[in-house]
Amino acid sequence: MSKALVIAEKPSVAQDIVRALTPTSGKFEKHDDHFENEHYVVTSAVGHLVEIKAPEEYDVKRGKWSFAHLPVIPPHFDLAPIDKAKSRLNAVVKQVKRKDVGELINACDAGREGELIFRLIVQYAGTEKKPIDKPVRRLWLQSMTPQAIRDGFERLRSDADLRGLADAARSRSEADWLVGINGTRAMTAFNSRDGGFFLTTVGRVQTPTLSIVVEREEKIRKHVARDYWELKATFAAQAGEYEGKWFDPAWKKNDDAERRADRLWNEADAQAIAQAVRGQPATVTEESKPSTQSSPQLYDLTLLQREANSRFGFSAKTTLSIAQALYEKHKVLTYPRTDSKALPEDYVGVVKQTMEMLAAEDLPGPLKALSAHARKAVKEGYVKPNKRIFDNAKVSDHFAIIPTLQAPKSLTEVEAKLYDLVVKRFLAVFYPPAEFLVTTRISTVKAGSAEHRFQTHGKVMVKPGWLAVYGRDVEDADATLVPVEPGEVVRTESVDVNALKTKPPARYTEATLLSAMESAGKLIDDDELREAMQEKGLGTPATRAQTIEGLILEKYMHRDGRELIPTAKAFQLMTLLRGLQVEELTQPELTGNWEYQLAEMEKGKLSRDASCARSPR
Repeated sequence: MSKALVIAEKPSVAQDIVRALTPTSGKFEKHDDHFENEHYVVTSAVGHLVEIKAPEEYDVKRGKWSFAHLPVIPPHFDLAPIDKAKSRLNAVVKQVKRKDVGELINACDAGREGELIFRLIVQYAGTEKKPIDKPVRRLWLQSMTPQAIRDGFERLRSDADLRGLADAARSRSEADWLVGINGTRAMTAFNSRDGGFFLTTVGRVQTPTLSIVVEREEKIRKHVARDYWELKATFAAQAGEYEGKWFDPAWKKNDDAERRADRLWNEADAQAIAQAVRGQPATVTEESKPSTQSSPQLYDLTLLQREANSRFGFSAKTTLSIAQALYEKHKVLTYPRTDSKALPEDYVGVVKQTMEMLAAEDLPGPLKALSAHARKAVKEGYVKPNKRIFDNAKVSDHFAIIPTLQAPKSLTEVEAKLYDLVVKRFLAVFYPPAEFLVTTRISTVKAGSAEHRFQTHGKVMVKPGWLAVYGRDVEDADATLVPVEPGEVVRTESVDVNALKTKPPARYTEATLLSAMESAGKLIDDDELREAMQEKGLGTPATRAQTIEGLILEKYMHRDGRELIPTAKAFQLMTLLRGLQVEELTQPELTGNWEYQLAEMEKGKLSRDASCARSPR
């Protein structure tokens, strides 16, 4: 009887597959490097087992790294086993070649990298004249619970479905090799021209990312602090006192980013206004408007990494490894390496079940409070179809990171922190918007022919909505403005003149650098605009942490608290690339555009041959 060979990306996943399939397909026998029953042989890689390399005649040895031997653009790529993984590769290849194996099931991670790992193993198992010609199907998992694995085997995807992803994976790998090898050898040859060997690494994603950090540091170093003054007045009304800040209503934005409506650039002007209004009466106008604030969207990996860095100081790499453990080991979160913040439209039922699990479960320790919020969501029927949350058009290969139907047990402190972050966001998106009453008060003081205006803002929470999930169900006492009766004239009790200096832009943290990478160097605060730029980002959610760690490992930058600071080596590389007029390597837009082409290839909208990411000549 013909069997299907299942190749997982790592041994722990192979074991999970065996445990999930045993109730439906029978008991498995454990062998040294695989599991087997009547229907399946299950084995695994340990990450990448094979890598691409130039054919021998195109390979340039280290001693000959010179401009005379560059660029290296081979007509095709050969494959080479990764040294430390040779024994595992041989074991997997042996199973692929078995005569009783009639079908291959790719159970590597459901993404570009997992696709590449599987494809290279199968290619390596065959030869150019006699490639492996066994049908392939794809296991595509969103969650690692036993039921999700069984459901995945019921709905295996065809090889044709994944052809675009496989092409994008190969093109990305080849583009990285071509840029990395040629760029690194060229820069190393240049830096070693006077003797010695000074390794200077360059990468398709690494170098533009470094460029973003260096450019920010250059702005910080060039910044010249300018003096400015702000005026804050205290006004006395019948009901009490309130503060107002002077502003110029005629001010308009211009090219000077440091100018603001509430800044004065001359101390004499500031003192003159303070003198003119001190002790004087002021008329008051105010406008109150209702305002709503919806919960932020569900997490994709980059957003989760940014928030975990901002709140807990976790590095992007740490957040990914914790999320991976919550997915693989504990099975309490869905697949983390996702770039989507939405859920499939047919997922409403599963979400309701998940909400019911959270409501019924006695969650451990600090997670306990989440159950009450889940119970309210169930009772009030908050989970219902909503295009902001359930939208197939916004779901890529994987949907947003949410809790699974599995209740958490024995999480470590850091795992519980990340799980809490994801569950709170999951609950919050289904809660109603928070409602506020926003008041803008203008206090106008007449001094001779001049009028000086002071602005006061108040924001009173009317209904907490989703903010209750985050413990914000009571309004702060100081958020309420002292009331002023209609027509009442208030008195300017005191005026403070505050002398300040402009500040340089802030250094990048991992949170802000991840955001910059996501939008290909265009620092965009608006979530919707950043979403539009997302397909042209630097790298992918799965690789950005690795890029940051690589730059630190290569001593191009270092951490100082939460800040990322470029080193002298980073400035040398940027100066060199600019001097040699190969600035394309430093430009986020170029790599961002390649990433866009790879995404188009995954969707089948661009052929591998048409992509510049395949061979950047």
